[in-house]
Amino acid sequence: MKTEVYSWRLSGEVKSDLERQARIRKVPVSSILDMAVGEWLKKKDVDAGDQEAQHRLHAAAARCLGVLAGGNPRRAETARQAIREHLRRRDGR
Repeated sequence: MKTEVYSWRLSGEVKSDLERQARIRKVPVSSILDMAVGEWLKKKDVDAGDQEAQHRLHAAAARCLGVLAGGNPRRAETARQAIREHLRRRDGR
């Protein structure tokens, strides 16, 4: 039994499309919305599981391959300059 109310604004085009699909299927608009939201929520649960699996894979790979560590928290910001300096020293310029 549905007991909760939720409302939101949508474009006139989306509203017309929802109403048309409800008429075609001979169901209330709320049923279509309920189904669409339910599917979206299931997909989000799967995505969260995939994200968790990715974190586990990255952690496992880091243990096998090693991790770059350093004391420069701004390394990404200064990488271009550091690489150019390294190449200049290496090439004797």
